[in-house]
Amino acid sequence: MAFITLNKNKLKHNFTKLSELFDENQIEWAVVGKLLCGNDLFLRELLSLNPKQICDSRVSNLKSIKRIDPDIETIYIKPAPNGSIDEIVEYADISFNTELETIKLLSTEAVKQDKTHRIVIMVELGELREGVLRDDLIDFYEQVFNLPNIEIIGLGTNLTCMYGVLPNSDKLIQLSLYKELLELKFNKKIPYISGGASVTIPLVLNNTMPKAVNHFRIGETLFMGTNAYDSSAYESCEQNVFKLHAEIIELHEKPMMPDGEIGLNMTGEKVTFNPEWEDSTNYRAIIDLGLLDIDIEHITPIQSELDMVGSSSDMMVIDLGNNPDNLKVGDTIAFHMNYMGILRIMNSDYVDKKVI
Repeated sequence: MAFITLNKNKLKHNFTKLSELFDENQIEWAVVGKLLCGNDLFLRELLSLNPKQICDSRVSNLKSIKRIDPDIETIYIKPAPNGSIDEIVEYADISFNTELETIKLLSTEAVKQDKTHRIVIMVELGELREGVLRDDLIDFYEQVFNLPNIEIIGLGTNLTCMYGVLPNSDKLIQLSLYKELLELKFNKKIPYISGGASVTIPLVLNNTMPKAVNHFRIGETLFMGTNAYDSSAYESCEQNVFKLHAEIIELHEKPMMPDGEIGLNMTGEKVTFNPEWEDSTNYRAIIDLGLLDIDIEHITPIQSELDMVGSSSDMMVIDLGNNPDNLKVGDTIAFHMNYMGILRIMNSDYVDKKVI
């Protein structure tokens, strides 16, 4: 069976480095744990590091987190669907919001549950995903301000995730200015400017982060050890906190060129072949992993001489060349994964999860 491993020492190292960085810059930070997909084993490892806050975009995952640690502060980080309002108030201490009618529902449910539900208003700064338009922000804030059992604790923004709009000082200064304007108009402090994510860490490192931005939400750099701006590795962080391992279930020396009329494969593509492959053979391994589990472009064999040849729903084929390591059926091959690869594999019930 294929399995994914989480290296607890590497995770702890990255958590410590990030905590030191943010402490030095008077920034609070929350772990974005959605990559773990609510997996109990991995969540326990993360929560053992004692993060102050943990964010997720699935209320079922927040429920799992609260079951493990009822005292951890949880944040729901996308606009709430109406059908989940009661659970969001129950399991999320804070939620990110952009819709007035949704916040009214959260208010009604918070009254019902006798809770004060805290919210961060997300502001549109150019990514065109979630966010209140800047011209509408003051009116929006005013309508939310007096709702019962709702406390506005911050303004936030999201950048990069959909179109790749990069954060910069100018955009984040805009967010800071809106905070100042709202505080003056309504005579009410807004504690958080949640404008930071993995992609904005470089602004902290080069001292261009506006001082008013005092809250970050970090997933990729914690789990990958990489700069989300360009996917380069941070020297101070550990990479490959996660690794994927798949067992070889067949291994034979086979022709490199298929034999027969070529049509479309199962994904609707027509594969082309190098004419130089004619009359050549290589050792090919089939592993117990397929497109159902992960897309082939999201994984790379750790042994760089191995070449991913193709995949079907539940098997992948790897070209071993002349098989210099004398691999055999039953051996495992290890893989690097990018962020989306880990997210995909964590959703597969057919891939085991292990802590090392």
